[in-house]
Amino acid sequence: MGRKASRRRIDASFKLDDALQQDVLGVVLAALGAITLLSLLSVTHGAVSDWWADLLRRIFGWGSLVVAGLVIIVGISLLVRHRDEKWEVQWLRVIGLELVLGATLALLHLIASNTDPLSTAEAGRGGGLVGWAVSTVLLDAVGAPATVLLMGVLGVVGAVWALDVSIRRAGNRVATSIAKFAERMEEASEVVEPVLVPEPEPVPAPTDTKQAAARQSSRKSSRPSHTTSTAKVTTKQGLPPLELLDPGSPQRFQEAELRERVRMIEETLMSFDVPVKVVSVNQGPTITQFGVEPGYVERAGKKRKIRVNKITRLADDLALALAAAPVRIEAPVPGQSVVGIEVPNSDISVVSLRGVMESAQFRQIGRKSKLALALGRDVAGEAIAADLTKMPHLLIAGATGSGKSVCVNAIIATLLLRNTPQELKLMLVDPKRVELTNYNGIPHLFAPVIVETDEVVGALHWAQREMDRRYESFADARARNIETYNNKIGRREDGEPLPHVIVIIDELADLMMASPDEVERLICRLAQMARATGIHLVIATQRPSVDVVTGLIKANFPARISFAVTSGTDSRVVLDTVGAEKLLGEGDMLFLPPDASAPKRLQGSYVSDHELSKLTAFWHGTGWETIATSSLAPWAGIIEELDEEPDDMLDQAIELIGQHERVSTSFLQRRLHIGYPRAARLTDELEEIGLVGPDEGGGQGREVLMSDDEDDEFDEV
Repeated sequence: MGRKASRRRIDASFKLDDALQQDVLGVVLAALGAITLLSLLSVTHGAVSDWWADLLRRIFGWGSLVVAGLVIIVGISLLVRHRDEKWEVQWLRVIGLELVLGATLALLHLIASNTDPLSTAEAGRGGGLVGWAVSTVLLDAVGAPATVLLMGVLGVVGAVWALDVSIRRAGNRVATSIAKFAERMEEASEVVEPVLVPEPEPVPAPTDTKQAAARQSSRKSSRPSHTTSTAKVTTKQGLPPLELLDPGSPQRFQEAELRERVRMIEETLMSFDVPVKVVSVNQGPTITQFGVEPGYVERAGKKRKIRVNKITRLADDLALALAAAPVRIEAPVPGQSVVGIEVPNSDISVVSLRGVMESAQFRQIGRKSKLALALGRDVAGEAIAADLTKMPHLLIAGATGSGKSVCVNAIIATLLLRNTPQELKLMLVDPKRVELTNYNGIPHLFAPVIVETDEVVGALHWAQREMDRRYESFADARARNIETYNNKIGRREDGEPLPHVIVIIDELADLMMASPDEVERLICRLAQMARATGIHLVIATQRPSVDVVTGLIKANFPARISFAVTSGTDSRVVLDTVGAEKLLGEGDMLFLPPDASAPKRLQGSYVSDHELSKLTAFWHGTGWETIATSSLAPWAGIIEELDEEPDDMLDQAIELIGQHERVSTSFLQRRLHIGYPRAARLTDELEEIGLVGPDEGGGQGREVLMSDDEDDEFDEV
């Protein structure tokens, strides 16, 4: 019984896990550092604390305050670090801190020393006994000037090891910080005051119901003479501040991990008789690109350079060795004589939209164009921006959850942050009803977000008519494009400049299923001709197949973005090359500019729902009034016209049914190669003119009532 009880006591012994040990040690170190600092500053007194403070002063001198501060920092870092991270001592950083501390103490001793250096150190001045010992050894060995220089070199080396950052990267960070500070100071000096416009008198509501109905019908039948006539300004405020967006977190760089991966890449390829040398490392927010230079091998007494395809074939072996999949190889990197091996980072950083918009690259494009887009950051962490007016249209594709909708929201947010409703109008199409409906009510919209597929054709017809109307206005004003027209109109007192129009369709596949011929024809005509009129298209789809992204559509969209797709075939449909199937998802994308031969890999800008809510709330409270708050859309009359006009394929349908005894809607859809809604409208028209009978149900279709004589009569007509 005694042995069993003893064994139970041993099994029930208390033991701290790593997380608890980390917390206990952090609390102890933080408390010890705080007590030490208070004692050194003579804030608290006691026998033990005074003895401890005097001892530290004798050892470290004035550097004792730095030692106390370092102890506090180490304790706090142990408390706040993530519990899942492995608790281990990084000895390279410890050695670096010791070098920095030793060099600093030696320099302090040289500054404070007098005729009796040892007495100065024992009195707790300068660098203490440690500074005295280090400086004395170096002074006897190399002299005073060389000692100062050597201390500076050791301090820099120690700082590099302690911070785990290269000198070049540290210099770039300092230069970037200085540049950002200068830009913010310049912006702060420029104060933009809001322009106030007197509020017009309200229009009295009609008291007679007949008069109200007549006024409503006249609105539907009339076409807007000018695009901007749909908006009425009450008060005009400035643009929303960039502070509405979150600043984002800085990217973390792991020098030790990068060096280890460089070694593994070179050793893995060497094991397959492919000698290479990593000559460049570019770390981005999601992936790191290692620039590999192929080496030489000896064959038949001659040195021959390694072929590039030998490296590309080893992508899976590299992924296995690095324990990081998928690994994408870009051979070669455009503009460089290296092969790019792209490896996912172990720690992925979020690319904030605000950070990209604050970059010098975005500001450079934003000075020239109001339609600058903040796309994201490349494999080197550099911000990438593009001008929508030069694209001039954008096609976005990607599987579900790959970041496509976030990209669309980031594009809309960028435009709303830099354009007033007088400068920009939006037509948003969202058949899914969940992505873009949050923008309802902002003054930039022509009408509420379109969620019914039946309305899309009418809206695209209206955009086409608006394009034609603008070309007529350009001809009257002898202007070539919207910029020239607005410059001429702006010099006239009665002139009203034209806003840019952006048509954003979040899901093209649903529209192509409903009305493929009409949607494709309208989109292609707008894409071919609407650039000069300031009308641009941004179309997204999660099904990049050839029946959705047709050859005609793709030919008119030279600028494309592909997020992660399921196969190389889908990647070829979007980008005309493979590679998108190896993307990581969650914003990892390939961007193909219209003037580039190969796509660029980016991590897309991220904008949260909270940021979008603050942005839309800003525009809701600015005082702009728009027709978007009403259910009446400028293309409502066009939709009614399209419903009343006979279909131009009616003659083909009549000729087709004359050859059969029974027909159905699906039969017309297959034989005429049209969508089901259009085939259903044709069937109803055939029934109205008495050529087919009613639907008998049961899948039997409709009886053809047209005789041979009637068929000949229609042929003669």
